[in-house]
Amino acid sequence: MHKHTLNIVTLGCSKNRVDSEKLLKQAENSGYRVLHDREEADSDIVIINTCGFINDAKEESIDTILRFSQARERGEIGKLYVMGCLSERYRDDLRSEIPVVDSWFGVNDPAAIMRSLGGEYRDKLYSERIITTPGHYAYLKVSEGCNRTCAFCAIPGIRGKYISSSIDDLADESTALAAAGVKELIIIAQDLSYYGIDLYGRQMLLPLLERLSAIEGIRWIRLHYLYPTNFPENLIEYIRDNPKICPYIDLPVQHISDKVLKMMRRSHSGTETRRLLEKIRKELPGAAIRTTLITGHPGEGEKEYRELKEFVREFRFNRLGVFTYSHEEDTYGYLNYSDSVSNRLKRSRADEIMTIQQQISEELNGEIKGLETDVIIDRKEGIWMVGRTRHDSPEVDQEVLIPLAGSSISPGDIIRVKITGSTEFDLLGKRVSLKSAGIPK
Repeated sequence: MHKHTLNIVTLGCSKNRVDSEKLLKQAENSGYRVLHDREEADSDIVIINTCGFINDAKEESIDTILRFSQARERGEIGKLYVMGCLSERYRDDLRSEIPVVDSWFGVNDPAAIMRSLGGEYRDKLYSERIITTPGHYAYLKVSEGCNRTCAFCAIPGIRGKYISSSIDDLADESTALAAAGVKELIIIAQDLSYYGIDLYGRQMLLPLLERLSAIEGIRWIRLHYLYPTNFPENLIEYIRDNPKICPYIDLPVQHISDKVLKMMRRSHSGTETRRLLEKIRKELPGAAIRTTLITGHPGEGEKEYRELKEFVREFRFNRLGVFTYSHEEDTYGYLNYSDSVSNRLKRSRADEIMTIQQQISEELNGEIKGLETDVIIDRKEGIWMVGRTRHDSPEVDQEVLIPLAGSSISPGDIIRVKITGSTEFDLLGKRVSLKSAGIPK
């Protein structure tokens, strides 16, 4: 018999999603009927897992807390808890400003949350989760925290120092995910390049990938957030030779100007950045390289911004996102720099770069017309089945639209598709074989 209905609303990054999924499993084990991201305020208990990284994320978190607080005051939900990054950063202020919230928790408090729920936190369930993604893909968080000291980033102050999970624990978790039907593992961390150094004394990303690649049922493995400095030796060669590892490099370079990179406290120069990107392009031809940039960081004048623009035009990234600089409390940038670029100019610069990138993306998509490629199907949408190539990650990258008529395709299938064209944001394709594509199990 269920004790209560518990709804966890997850905001922010995929790391938060993993935290929510593990807490959902703990709550279910204690007898709760669990839901995820239900907007309706009809649950006995609602837990909001917040993001507090940049201004936009903080505003979304506060708006969500206020919306559910009003429902709590109307008696539509029994209890309201808040956890995560925003609560970790501003717990005392939030507690005084929004007293209707029953309890506030930080980022590493699952045991305290379970005690408040009248349940028990069980260590043996650490590797178990209730998957909230479509089911055929899942995120695998391999570490917590970060040891970098980037001037703009609040994560080390929120999440603490870098702590790697053990390879054995991650292999157990991934085996359970595969048994539940997961075919694509998306490996996430604040810095994958650092994985294992704290626990094993050396970089251990490649040994981890070897263990994960051996798991039956896992077909694709995708890597997110590889820091440019100390990029793991032989990773390019390993991706090239291992068909399970998607040819997808997520390398957040943030800027190309040496002046700005120094003020960002990044430990790589523009020259080193270019050298690494050129090495990837040469040794892993055809791979998709994704990056993120920041406009309006202290030190970015017109000269530095022009350099960044020309870099985007020159390198022609396959995937690119742009953030505007957010002057975050308790960061090095907040304590040592003035926020000298107006929000309007930051936004204008970001928009201009994205306009450049849109044209690049359209040109790159035009070049792959006629290509045959494997596609994993994520969902049905109207007259289309919607999927992704090995070059595209869910939620952040482009998708492939495949006509539904006359086909028997289901979410989770990996099929062979011929690219027939593109729209402004997506690819168009048609199935070229009834046989499921991809690599052998």
